[in-house]
Parts: sequence; structure tokens; C-alpha cells
Amino acid sequence: MAGSALSAEELKRKIDAVRRFLSVSLSIANAHTVDFYTRGVWGLFMAVSPEEVLRAVSSAADRAGESEVSEDESFGFCNITRKLVDVEALLRATRAHSLPGLGVFVQREAVLETLREMCAEDETCSKPLVPDEFMNSKKAHEVPAMSEVVASLAKCCGVKQVIDVGSGKGYLCSFLSMQYDLQVFGIDCSSINTHGAQERNRKLKKFSRAYQRHSKAMKNQDASPKDTDIETKEDERTNQPQRGPSDLDGRGVEESENERNTSVESLFAASSELVTDSVSVSNGSDSADADSENSFFAALSADIVEQASPRVPPSELSVEERERRKRDNLERKARNGRGNTDSSTLFSPLTSYVTAETELRTLITELEDAVMVGLHTCGDLAPSTLRMFVAKPELQAVCSVGCCYHLLSEQFDQDGHECEDGVYGFPMSQYLREQACFCGRNARMSACLALERVSVGGGLPMESLFYRAVLHVILRDHYDAHKSEKRVGNVYSKASSFVDYVRRALRKLDLDESKLSDSEIQSYHDLYSPRMNEMVAFNMLKVTLAPCIEGLILLDRLCYLKEQESISYSALVQLFNPLLSPRCYAVVGIKKHGAS
Repeated sequence: MAGSALSAEELKRKIDAVRRFLSVSLSIANAHTVDFYTRGVWGLFMAVSPEEVLRAVSSAADRAGESEVSEDESFGFCNITRKLVDVEALLRATRAHSLPGLGVFVQREAVLETLREMCAEDETCSKPLVPDEFMNSKKAHEVPAMSEVVASLAKCCGVKQVIDVGSGKGYLCSFLSMQYDLQVFGIDCSSINTHGAQERNRKLKKFSRAYQRHSKAMKNQDASPKDTDIETKEDERTNQPQRGPSDLDGRGVEESENERNTSVESLFAASSELVTDSVSVSNGSDSADADSENSFFAALSADIVEQASPRVPPSELSVEERERRKRDNLERKARNGRGNTDSSTLFSPLTSYVTAETELRTLITELEDAVMVGLHTCGDLAPSTLRMFVAKPELQAVCSVGCCYHLLSEQFDQDGHECEDGVYGFPMSQYLREQACFCGRNARMSACLALERVSVGGGLPMESLFYRAVLHVILRDHYDAHKSEKRVGNVYSKASSFVDYVRRALRKLDLDESKLSDSEIQSYHDLYSPRMNEMVAFNMLKVTLAPCIEGLILLDRLCYLKEQESISYSALVQLFNPLLSPRCYAVVGIKKHGAS
């Protein structure tokens, strides 16, 4: 069976290989950029020149996709000084110990084929969506790709309910409910998100009713003889430009099935582009259908570029906020009761802080067997999703894509914060817990870097990092660095020059800026500018290590599932194109039939 060939023992051997490599190289990822000049980071870790590193990294980008097995256990580091002496050897090792080099993940198409084989009642668990010609790949990427896998999981498990944890603005929820007729419950801790989702939910009802009228009309047409040219007319309508919700209200029963599907895809694809690029609707569209697309934007994405509120535990909420959330959920349940068929085709947004201990039935009174999903769930929410899947008998499958590894809690990181409930995000597996495995916050932050994007010229914000590191030297020399740990914040984007940046930062830190003249400040910039290439080269090495650190975190999650006796199928799946969506891997699992 595709995707299940990797046994638990083979997986552990792969994990061991990554750990051996990171035991030598992880110190580079854990070095803090702020301390780059104050601690002489380059000299601590490097026995080669910045130019040599940059040349090697540049040539390695041309060999992307290659993965040579390294026999050298030093991985390019000197065994005595622990400094890097062979850049090429290190880069070969990073490729060999990334997820592609290890050969531990499967492609989305392979998993879909596996799920079709597992479905006893139907050969096709889901119908692939075909984007309309005017749509680019970025528009219709994440949500449709993940939805197809989730719908296949639901079909395979014989369930009609999906629980989306960390549902955010509700795009995945809406697509699953409208495209695949699934009942979806979206849970998000941000009331801003769920309120916005409820409003979009209301606006989409007319859209959904038009679909329902169309479906009934199509069934009636199929049940009776038609004119011989009706199929030709349907084909002609399929090739017409797509229309927005206002057009659908006037001619819902005339819309063909293909037109319906591409309309849904266009709607969510356009929204996905705004999420990815923070593009304003006023920027317009290159397609001839820009006006009709804007009607979709009006229904779905009025506040799409807003950042989700951080997850706040219930104990830290005010009494008023707790009462308001309770009231919102009760009102939602009253509106979307089991008998409300009009709402059942859409999703139900809920406001709640979720942990592995959350009782789902207290949130969702109408809960049946379901698939649990999470698209780019932040920090500890991704491991909590997997723990909930294992612990709750009503959850039959899971599809979890995590992000924000720097926000994970680590059990064995001595410098990390202690987790309030004692349940840590890393490591999850018993195998790595027994070895007291840890990465460190800076390494986990490095894991968030996007190697594929940098490799094709995406670049890093080097000047802002350089400014911050030189500021740290100034704080050491003139202010004893006693307030240097306080966050400077987004000062760089507002500064017109390095001098302006330093003065803004000093004011932010409540330090006396009159101690330094403009010329003194500028002299620091001039002194360290020739060494900026050191920082560029060092950060490029961090980027190359990122896939290995991310790989260890994801392999730990997969290992956790393979340790559970109740799980019949588990795999690490590449759902997305990493150039469009760097956090592209999903942990997928299915329980044994009848497992509790």
C-alpha cells in the first residue's frame, strides 16, 4: 500500500540519522543573529571564508533535488575544534538528511490513490478539481489540494463530519462543505476570526442555495428525456466566463456542474492569493473576469490580511470574554441545529481554546464520527491535534499541517519555558522522549525558513538583521547591554537610515540617545559593513539546515502515530508546492476499524 511501506523501525533509523547529523551541525542553527558581532559568531563556528560559503551555497542551489549519502560522520566539521572546514560536505549532508533525501514522505497523488484502494464501496473517493484556464496555480493551491485529501479520508472512513482546528478565516471549512457536501465545524480561539467566518457564512448562504437548486434541477433533467442538443448547450455554458453570487441568484438552475465546480474553486483560489501575497482587491486582476471575482472577494475576504489573534488559554481570559464566547457558541448552536438543513451545507464556526484535553462533545453537541484537520496550525496546536485524534474515539482520521515551529514548547530544552499543563509540543514520540531530544528555540526558528524560496532568489531581510546586530554592539559598548533583551520591534521599516534606526531603537528601549552623536552611530555602521558578508553567509547556512530541523520535528510526529496500536495507516504527505507554501507537509493518519 502506497505510503505505508515505511515501518516503525525504518522510521526510527531515519530519525537516528538526522539526529547524528544535527548533533554536529545544530549549533549553527541555534546561534542568535543579534549576538553575531558581539560574540564573534563567525570565528566561533567557521574555519572558512564567507566567500567560500556563498560560492558553495550558490552552486548547491543548481543541484537542488540531488541527495548524496554521506559516509563522513564529521559532516564537514573538524572533530577537534568543531568548526566548519568543508562547506561542500556540509551541504551534501543537509541534502541527504532532509525529508526528500531521506525518502520518508509520499506525494499527495500517491495518498489519494491509496485512499481510493482503501474505499471498499467506490473506486473514486473524490473527484479532482480542474482550475479554469484564467486561474494561476497560486490562486487555487492550498485549500483545494488539502480539501481533496480530507474529502477522501472522510469517504474512506465513511464519515460526513470534519473538525477544523485553528480554522482561522474559514476558507478550508467553506470549501469542504460547499465542494464536498461535508458538515464542517471550525474551531478557532480568536473571536475575531470566528465572527468574520460567521459573516461570510451568512453571505454564502445565497450562493449555497443556488447550488442546491441547481443540483435538484440537474437530477430532474437526468430523470427525463431531453432534446438531443442539450449536452452541447451545457458544454457551451461551461466555457462561459464565471459569475459571482449576484449572477447565480438570477440563474442558479442554469449553471452547469462544471461551471459550479470552477466557480467554487475560483472563489477560494482568489482568496488564497490574498492570503499568500497580502494583495489588495483594489490592485485589480489580470484576468477578464476581475469584476466577477471581486464579488467573491466582497463575500469572503474583507479582512483577510488581518493576523489571527494569539492563542490565549481560558485561564487568562477576562470574565467578560469567557461569557461572550459562551454566548456566541450557544447562539451558533441555536441557529445551526441538527434540523436546520439550510445551514448544514455550510460550516459552523466556534470560538474555543483547544488542547488535547478538550472535550469535543461539549463544544459540538451534534458530533458524530469525524475527520480532524488543521491547515497551518500554529505551534503546539499541531501536536495537540494529533493527540486529540489518538485520544478521541469519534475521530477516525487526521490531516495536520503545522507551522510556527519556534512557538513549540520543548520538554528537554533547559532554556525553554515550562509548559503549563506539562504536555509539550516536542518531542511527541516515546522514542525521542526516551532520548531527551531537543532542538532549541533558535533552531526551531531556523526551521521556519524557506529553502526553496531562497534558492530561487527569494532572499533574506539581511539589512534589517545587520542593523539589529550592530545595534547590539552599540548597546554593549555604551549602555552595558542591560536593556538589550527588550524587544526593539519593527523599527527598521520606519527608519530612513542606520542612524535613524538606532535613535528610534534607543527611544523604544528608554535609553538616553543624547550620549551618541550621529557621526558616532554612523561609525559603527561603517566599521561593520565590510563584515556584512559574514552574516549573509552564516544565515544561508541556517537556511540550508532548515529542512533537516523541520524534518526531525515532523518525523517525531509521524513516529508518535506509528507507536499507537489504534492506527492502521500513517504517512507524511507533501500536499503543496514548497515554492508556494513552504510548510507543505501533512501528517495523515487513519484509525483501525472499530478502534477507540
